Amino acid sequence: MIEKEIIIIDEDGNELKMEIEFTYTDEATGKEYVFYYDPTNEDELFVAGYDEEGNLYEIETDEELDKMEKVLDQYYDQLEDEE
Repeated sequence: MIEKEIIIIDEDGNELKMEIEFTYTDEATGKEYVFYYDPTNEDELFVAGYDEEGNLYEIETDEELDKMEKVLDQYYDQLEDEE
C-alpha cells in the first residue's frame, strides 16, 4: 500500500519527498499505479507503477503510458465535475 508521501531517488542520489495525487488499479491487468508530484513544483505530475511492497517501477510500454494519460484525463474531468 502506498502512503500519502513517497521518497524518490533522483539521478544524483538525492532523496526527494513527493506527494501522492491519486492511485489507480488497472482492472484488466491488475497493475497498480501512483500519480505523484513534487510539492515544490505542483505543475508537473508523474506516474509510476508500484508493487505489493510499494516499490516503484517505470511504465513499460507506450501503450501503458497512453492508458495512464487517459486515466489522468478522466481524473481531471471528474475533479471539474465536482466543482
